[in-house]
Amino acid sequence: MATERVAQVTWQGDLMSGQGTITSVGSGAFAALDVTWASRAEEPQGRTSPEELIAAAHAACYSMALSNGLAKAGTPPERLETSATVTFVPGTGITKSALTVVGTVPGTDEDAFRAAAEEAKDGCPVSGALKGNVELSVDARLA
Repeated sequence: MATERVAQVTWQGDLMSGQGTITSVGSGAFAALDVTWASRAEEPQGRTSPEELIAAAHAACYSMALSNGLAKAGTPPERLETSATVTFVPGTGITKSALTVVGTVPGTDEDAFRAAAEEAKDGCPVSGALKGNVELSVDARLA
C-alpha cells in the first residue's frame, strides 16, 4: 500500500535575504522550523536546511534498511548508530551523502557487517531517490 507524507512551508522574500518556515508536517512529529539561504550555505544559527532534513531522512531510512537486512540474515542488531553528512555546493546543489554506521550486532563479523551495510546503502529508498544524482558512500564498522 502506498503512503504519502505531507509538509507545509511558507517562504517570504527572495532567495538570498528571504526566510521560510516549515510550518507543519502531517505527523505533527515536530514543531515549526526556520529555514533560510544562510542556513544552507553558511552557519545554520539555529535554523535548518533542506540538506539537514535530507541527512536525517537518509540516516533514518538507512538504519531501517540495515536492521532489516541484518535480521533477515539471522543477526538482528542490538544497536545501530548512523549519521549522514549531506554536502551542498552553492551553484551546483547536493553532491554527496556520506553515511557512517557503528553497529552492535551479535553473531556477525566485520566483513559480513560491511557487506550488509553496502547492501542497505543500495536498497534504502532514500538512497534510491538520491542515486544517480548524488555520490553515496558508507563507512561501516562494528562497535
